[in-house]
Amino acid sequence: MTVWMVFVVPLVIMFFALFMERVETRLRHVAVQESEVEELLEQARPEEVKALYGHGIGRALELFRLRRVGGRARGRRVRN
Repeated sequence: MTVWMVFVVPLVIMFFALFMERVETRLRHVAVQESEVEELLEQARPEEVKALYGHGIGRALELFRLRRVGGRARGRRVRN
């Protein structure tokens, strides 16, 4: 019985570590970047601050990204 434990426990730990690495990789792509949060806090408009307070960082960053993308799109239209 002890021989099985010697082989099984390291295998279980190894598979758990591999599984957690996959989970971490997926979360890294979904997670909010530190630079985005800093930029939001420096350049936030009142509606973005209200969203941050009422709905959390996800909604506030969504509004901030939409504003940034909208501003870039307007800038491109003007230049053409």
